[in-house]
Amino acid sequence: MKRHVFCRCLLYGVTGALIGGWSMSGLAATATENLNRFFQEFKTLRAEFSQVVLDENLVPLEESAGRLWISRPGRFRWNYHPPFAQQIVADGVRIWIYDIELEQVTVRDQRSMLEGTPASLLAGQGDLGTDYVIQDLGQQGSVVWVSLQPKASNGGFAEVQLGFQNDTLRLIQLLDHLDQITRIVLSHVEENPQIPADQFHFTVPVGVDLIEAEL
Repeated sequence: MKRHVFCRCLLYGVTGALIGGWSMSGLAATATENLNRFFQEFKTLRAEFSQVVLDENLVPLEESAGRLWISRPGRFRWNYHPPFAQQIVADGVRIWIYDIELEQVTVRDQRSMLEGTPASLLAGQGDLGTDYVIQDLGQQGSVVWVSLQPKASNGGFAEVQLGFQNDTLRLIQLLDHLDQITRIVLSHVEENPQIPADQFHFTVPVGVDLIEAEL
């Protein structure tokens, strides 16, 4: 099974996304309004998530779940539950990727790693209007979707789609170079909770290998 799915899709970038069954029905501005409100008003976020990777035939390849914390700008933590236990922590300067099973920590420069990636959106880095072409995609069921396409050709991905339900971000959908779709569903979403600063501090455990990697 693949590891570091979050890193591969959100940190390294994707090539597109796939969602079908749209209905515009008078909702042309709704998704953009949700997007603007979300990125203007939220400073911190806490949620649980489930994640599934699908192949080009929509057959599930890997399922995982965990909890996430975001403090904008520039700090986040994604904790993946077993059997794919990982911790991914951005402290504002560096990104720490801790593979618990392998007893290995990889650390990278955060600015260079996040530049032009979907993770930079959630971390509140960059400028939506300057960096992305934003398009409303309409409604699918109770979810309204918005597409963000980077204006820079070196952004590392072609599109990321965000789904909002009742004005709250609930879904993120990505497609990689192998036409494998990654869908992330958020639940128990809390906007602007108090999150201790040490939630975004990472200390390398004793006995764990540390790899300082260059991009």
